Amino acid sequence: MLRSRLQYIMTSAIVLMLLASGCSKVEYKKIDNPAYLRVFNNLNYTISLANKDEPVPFLTMLVDPQMDKDGMPVSAAVKGDFLDQREPYAPPYPSHAGTSTSYKNPEYPGKENVLVGPVLNGFDLSSWAQIPSGKHRVVFMFRPVNNTPFFDLEPRLKKTILIDTTLTLDAKEVYTLHVLQKDFITKKNGIYLRQENFHKLPLSDSMVYVNFYNMSAKGFQEADNSLKAGYKKSGALQNGIKDNMNIFYTLVKDEPADKVFLPGYTQKFLGTITRNAEAPVVTQYYSFPLFADGASDGIHTTIWQHLDFMAPGMHPANNPYYTFQYDTDGNWAPVECLLAGKTALQSRPNSALLPNMIVNIPSGIYNPRSFATVNTIEIVNGNIYLTTVQRKYAPPIY
Repeated sequence: MLRSRLQYIMTSAIVLMLLASGCSKVEYKKIDNPAYLRVFNNLNYTISLANKDEPVPFLTMLVDPQMDKDGMPVSAAVKGDFLDQREPYAPPYPSHAGTSTSYKNPEYPGKENVLVGPVLNGFDLSSWAQIPSGKHRVVFMFRPVNNTPFFDLEPRLKKTILIDTTLTLDAKEVYTLHVLQKDFITKKNGIYLRQENFHKLPLSDSMVYVNFYNMSAKGFQEADNSLKAGYKKSGALQNGIKDNMNIFYTLVKDEPADKVFLPGYTQKFLGTITRNAEAPVVTQYYSFPLFADGASDGIHTTIWQHLDFMAPGMHPANNPYYTFQYDTDGNWAPVECLLAGKTALQSRPNSALLPNMIVNIPSGIYNPRSFATVNTIEIVNGNIYLTTVQRKYAPPIY
């Protein structure tokens, strides 16, 4: 009897400690035959006199919402709240999960406590959320920029719909959903749902893969530059590129005193990119060797990538523009995927900057070890984004 009372007291004390510390248990419901979904808000915004009266595209995503008699959403099967403009880099792991520095969510699932994707064909899908497969109504709502959960907002603050559409998601398929501007002149917005296929391709773990999308709005590049936000960080890309461009790449290696271009991988034609914000077709993956530097030890490499987006007929060897020019009429935009620790001062002045497509991370007995990845580079209205997917790797041994 005494033992039972002691156990009861200890258990009660533990419960009280947990309550006092604010701990809460998240209940996860098993999803049979799920699809895997990742969502980005590409509606970048700057507040100015020209748009001060427009609603800020800070969003809530509702999947299969339930509405009251006045058409006001009161619940949803899936909620992605506080969906802010996306960040330039979406790394190969859920970097935002569990962080509490900001209530804003740069992607879905991001910080949401939901069931995530598995390791599928060796690829880590923990940045994708599980969602019931099938046909769904998907609604994106405007919401105020504050930390109040959507359904706790005043009724007047949760009634403005940005997008209301129906999507069909097939079981065990991987989807990336983009909210973006379709037409720069009319300001029409919409969605772009892409069914990914990287996990189905026979990709080598000794090659780095990348594909490209220009999802800019119709008329963006042709519009007067005074109408654009002019993101300085995007370099010559900030005012857009032509609808059809060629892509050249150079692999760069750091030396103690300078950087050198790898022989055989300098100003090489990689492929093409065509503006398309409507038909969500997966574009071709291009590749280069993980250990293109013959002097590397096969464990770690310091190479990084320079890209040139150039109008047809142009080549980096006969580029008529200077490295400090930002206005190139959409004919040329350099991008540098820098090694960690590099800065804009070590790159071309008008280059957009992204992280290295090669992941260098402690693994096994090596610190660091270099891993090949599958990458997607997306250009949207003067911004450029890199999404990296990695195979599951061995954790470090300490």
